[in-house]
Amino acid sequence: MIVGVLRVRLILREAVSLKDKRQVVKGIKDRVRNRFNVSIAEIGAQDARQRAELGLAAVSTERRHAEGLLQDALSHIRCAPGAELASHDIEFF
Repeated sequence: MIVGVLRVRLILREAVSLKDKRQVVKGIKDRVRNRFNVSIAEIGAQDARQRAELGLAAVSTERRHAEGLLQDALSHIRCAPGAELASHDIEFF
């Protein structure tokens, strides 16, 4: 069993309140979860208005499959409206 973990840090320049931030983050989480069948959650910077940190996990029998899922999800997040990708890292266990 291979577990792939992706940590994504986002900048939300247009968010003027935490409500704006939650709306953007919820949209990203819902789209990624439904499209790529991965687990996703906000894991940091919950009180920061213009920053978000998301964690994604994919479980597979092959590393290549898990990596493909996470790379596809990352590409989708990179194009998400209202969010700018600041950094990311991927680990496998």
